Amino acid sequence: MSEDPPAANDDVIQLKISQLREAHQDLDSAVAALEAQPIVDQLQIARLKKQKLHLRDRIALLEDQLTPDIIA
Repeated sequence: MSEDPPAANDDVIQLKISQLREAHQDLDSAVAALEAQPIVDQLQIARLKKQKLHLRDRIALLEDQLTPDIIA
């Protein structure tokens, strides 16, 4: 039997989480930069914040995959 070790899968998930966190931070910086402008584009800021929320949800789902289920 050749099964992939769980640690290898966990490493892939950790890498994806890291990439998503970086993208989330980039969006956070973009929102801050837009909010600092004299003329604020509320629609663009709202779109970026929605993308941030989507990334946060994806990160949470991936983190849940890393946490083993505990059977009570």
